[in-house]
Amino acid sequence: MKIAKPSKVKWQAYWFSMVFISFAFTWILYDERIWTDWKVWAVTVPLIHAIGYISFMGHIQYIHWLQQKFPSLELTGKRIFYKLLVNLLVMTPSVLLIFYVFQAFHILGYTIREDDIRYGYLVGLSTNLIFETLFEVIFIIDKYKESIAEKATLEQLQLQQEFDGLKQKVNPHFLFNCFNTLSSLISEDKDKAETFLDELSKVYRYLIRNNEDGMSTLANEMKFIESYFKLLKTRHGDAISLHMEADKKYYPYLLPSLSLQLLVENAVKHNSISKAQPLSIEIFTTEGNRLVVNNNLQHRTVKAPGNKIGLENIKVKYDLLHLPGFQIIENERNFTVVMPLLWNNATSQKIINTKK
Repeated sequence: MKIAKPSKVKWQAYWFSMVFISFAFTWILYDERIWTDWKVWAVTVPLIHAIGYISFMGHIQYIHWLQQKFPSLELTGKRIFYKLLVNLLVMTPSVLLIFYVFQAFHILGYTIREDDIRYGYLVGLSTNLIFETLFEVIFIIDKYKESIAEKATLEQLQLQQEFDGLKQKVNPHFLFNCFNTLSSLISEDKDKAETFLDELSKVYRYLIRNNEDGMSTLANEMKFIESYFKLLKTRHGDAISLHMEADKKYYPYLLPSLSLQLLVENAVKHNSISKAQPLSIEIFTTEGNRLVVNNNLQHRTVKAPGNKIGLENIKVKYDLLHLPGFQIIENERNFTVVMPLLWNNATSQKIINTKK
């Protein structure tokens, strides 16, 4: 069995308590002689400390065993109940040993008296109650901190898993829609289809590379949208326009990866697009670390099928990050999405997944 080592706090408690115990037992043993006979202190203090050390180490082993057997906060009641036995198993024998040693060797003429053991037991009991309470409170606090840390770790793992799940939804969804567009172009204009396919390969490589972290800088997202918009222009020509204007101070800020692509795709999917009624998309920043994506509303006569993966994906990511401010605003003329931007520092990088 491995011997448990006392912590720094327990050692401090031991030395502090031994000052009180040494004085109290010396007084019980020799009464008023403690003020007139220096030999009383010279003999009793080392002996009491020696017995106290043995008692202390026995105490530590017993408490360590209890904490191993009943380690959780839910078992605190059982742990405290069995700790009461320390008075019988450790403290009582230690008190009796002190008086037995002094009586057996008749040290400095000591003879045991009727009330000595009772007073000695009260000294030991009061000391044990004070410091056992202290040790138990420290143990509970440590366990509580551990439970909080474990909960935070589990939440972080869950956050990571959910981010990974959302990323897996994005890529197939994006690719599926691009293939639909490509399929239409093949029958309409083979040259445009070839150009579209070339741009698609560039965009998809960029998508894979920048979707690994779950979050991306505004600068990267805007750069990606420029590439993605080339695909849309190949398909729709002058029937669609994109205007982007972002304050450069927000370029390092973070937002969920592919958010802009999902919102632009959503606008294209749910609005009619023609030269007579062009779709206009605006992306711009505002004060308060906000990014706004706005498009004019031109509802299709036949509603496009969809499962709302795009908008829901972005909303869920912001919910997972506990970052308020995500808004969807719709009126008769415009559809607007407001997204909060997250400052890109060590703290925000820890909230999201770091590359392994």
